[in-house]
Amino acid sequence: MLILMDAVCQARPALVRRGQRLEYFTIAYNSAEGLVAIAAGWMAGSVSLIGFGLDSVIEVCSGAALLWRLRHDLHPSRREQVERTTAHVVGACLVALALYVVFQSGSALIRRDAAERSIPGIVVAAVSVIVMPLLARAKRQVAEGIGSAAMNADSKQADFCACLSAILLGGLLLNAVWGWWWADPIAGLAMAPIIAREGVNALRGRPCCEARPCC
Repeated sequence: MLILMDAVCQARPALVRRGQRLEYFTIAYNSAEGLVAIAAGWMAGSVSLIGFGLDSVIEVCSGAALLWRLRHDLHPSRREQVERTTAHVVGACLVALALYVVFQSGSALIRRDAAERSIPGIVVAAVSVIVMPLLARAKRQVAEGIGSAAMNADSKQADFCACLSAILLGGLLLNAVWGWWWADPIAGLAMAPIIAREGVNALRGRPCCEARPCC
């Protein structure tokens, strides 16, 4: 047992470095994704596309919070406090985003605001459908290795970002091909409970030392 724990402790710094590289990629990718999505959504009047872009901004903030968390990982005295704070930041941002998407999508349905076709939006959604599941799996491996609830919540963000991408892509294609204007706000409303659920889960996330033994 002691040999196993020693091996886990020796592997931890390598996992932390891998986690940091993943978060740097997250920040870079989602910054570009968010800019494209928000700009395309603004031009097309697409609520779901703007919501998707704001979700990318949230993921940038989450990535920055996780970098802060990982930089304190090798300091056991601070690890648990930083873990909880990071999870709360991620969760609060997600809940706020869910409320925004519900408000905007509901308003669009009531006003019958029709979004224009958006080729850039379709492209960015299609790319994210491919990239996000791979990123989520890599983050989940690091989260399991270091016992981090915050990192696990961040991996779930990438998971449901892939789901949001698929929902967004479907709504944009339905609007572009058949002119179903209501598909866009409906897609936004479909995103909201997924975002809210993960936000609440992050707020309730357990500290790392409750998930598995810390070194």
